[in-house]
Amino acid sequence: MTTHQEHAGIAALSICEALLLAMNDHKLLPEAEIVGVLRDAAASHEDAVGTESETETHRGVAELIKKIIAGGNSVRRR
Repeated sequence: MTTHQEHAGIAALSICEALLLAMNDHKLLPEAEIVGVLRDAAASHEDAVGTESETETHRGVAELIKKIIAGGNSVRRR
């Protein structure tokens, strides 16, 4: 990944996390729904197919999403 792509990926992740937090704070989505969205996203990457390199990338993405779920980064747990 180039530096520009890395920055774009980090920015996208930060924006998505901020949106999930805002949706939870404003009671648009409960925590369980937000976690469900993240689990669905992880599952889509776990099930992805492609070249060995692409599959490895998808596995890495799925693992990162699972760490976000475990760490509670996208919901303010009370």
